[in-house]
Amino acid sequence: MKKLLYTVMAVLAMGLSSCLDDLNQDPIVETGADGVYNSAAGCKAALGKLYVSFVIAGQEFGGGDADLSTSGSESFDLMRCYINLQEAGTDEMVYTWASGDNLLDVTYLSWDASDPWVTDCYYRIYYTIALCNDFLKHTTEDVIAGFTATEQDDVRAYRAEARFLRALAYYYALDLFGQGPFVDENTPNVDFLPEAYNSTQIFNYIENELTAIEGTMLEPGTNEYGRADRAAAWALLARLYLNAEVYTGTGRYTDCLTYCKKIIDCNIYSLEPNYASLFNADNHLRTNEIIFPFVVDATTTVSWGATTYLCAGAVSNDNSVQDPAAYGLTSGWGSYRVRGEFSELWGDVDTSTDSRCMLFTNSGTIDPWLNNGVEDATTGYLSEKWTNLTDAGEAASSTQSNGVSTDFPVFRLADVYLMIAESVLRGGTGYTRADALGFLNQLRNRAYNNDPDDPTDTEGQITDSQMNLDYIIDERGRELYLECVRRTDLIRFGRFTSDQYLWQWKGGVLNGRGVDSRYNVYPIPANEIAVNTNLSNPNY
Repeated sequence: MKKLLYTVMAVLAMGLSSCLDDLNQDPIVETGADGVYNSAAGCKAALGKLYVSFVIAGQEFGGGDADLSTSGSESFDLMRCYINLQEAGTDEMVYTWASGDNLLDVTYLSWDASDPWVTDCYYRIYYTIALCNDFLKHTTEDVIAGFTATEQDDVRAYRAEARFLRALAYYYALDLFGQGPFVDENTPNVDFLPEAYNSTQIFNYIENELTAIEGTMLEPGTNEYGRADRAAAWALLARLYLNAEVYTGTGRYTDCLTYCKKIIDCNIYSLEPNYASLFNADNHLRTNEIIFPFVVDATTTVSWGATTYLCAGAVSNDNSVQDPAAYGLTSGWGSYRVRGEFSELWGDVDTSTDSRCMLFTNSGTIDPWLNNGVEDATTGYLSEKWTNLTDAGEAASSTQSNGVSTDFPVFRLADVYLMIAESVLRGGTGYTRADALGFLNQLRNRAYNNDPDDPTDTEGQITDSQMNLDYIIDERGRELYLECVRRTDLIRFGRFTSDQYLWQWKGGVLNGRGVDSRYNVYPIPANEIAVNTNLSNPNY
């Protein structure tokens, strides 16, 4: 079994019901804060809770003893909420049980400020922020003064990681909501309403935090698996700058290239030769390409979300259509499929030689088009990208019912290559068009299994004349689908809410339609605004 950071004691639990409670209440520490933070080992265990807060919903198997109350009937982790908000309203995913699971409004781009998935995702993000704030409040220099010199250095590194994770959570808030309350470790715990930060203020905060901790984060490749290092901070900065024009109105493409170059120049990353192995149960071995993952394990970090959702949700719940064991699973959920418009990125799926075209068509018998509605489970191709299989093709060891051991790559080198190409095309400096084309063709060489030592093996490669922004958005789709970037990408390209790009049932009609641009951001939950009068939803 892979070594996990997340085998930590369950020391933090928190029940939140409103903005006042959510953001100004300390997490309840069952052994007492002093008992947790009075040793370097205790600090590391508490750090583990910050990491795992992205991928589990509670202290028990499958989300039992939930960290938070939920708007729905079940408690789902942050990643399941985030996957739905980033994917279910796009061309990449159509959710089978949209009515019963309250995902119809997200699917149709017609949500309001009371949507349960929007609400749950918001509170999950701020729960993680609250955990990070509590960690930083309890690991000050005064607290660790009694530790050994080595332990003090360790805890300072933990603090930098906590600030990175808080910045990542704030990035999710920025990208999804475009605004939000601001709290840090210095925010009062009582009788205080958090200030509302707009998009530019959150952007500036994230930028300042990441540049401030850059020198304190461990060098790339030197941290233990599952923990963030300096390259993770660079990757988050690059993604922040790639989308700066959306967030602040000012493009920062040269800055994006600067931080992509830092990742390239550290010379420890390379493309994994086999694309599919980046998304199987042995993907913890792909540290050559995966810059930072969320760790998921079938024994210690099981929920009904994260990669369990990505793996089991994509497999039909009809065993006569798909055998779940072929994907390392005990059952298929049939939760979501891929829309016909998205599958067209590969042309004829059944004859495509692009290895990333991992769509199940049942020998061409599945209709990719959703003419009978989004909940017709007989239509729409099924994705085979995520599995719970090892490199040997076996179900991951210690797999429990519906649990998987496949990690989620938050940042990987392929995305860095794509960010470089797009930033060059948008006018950024630091790399040339020739550089950008070279990076793109490295991805194409892998996709088409070309021999890197044979210059005549060029299937799938593109020329400079083919390299434009239309190509980039399509290639990002082919390379990064179901990795929680599609909504963000479509917004950056002006295609998410507009009529420039339509897919079936966009806007709730069969042939798709443009919708109000307010749906480029999600609203702050109505019950949050009722408590914190500093917040508002001017467009809802």
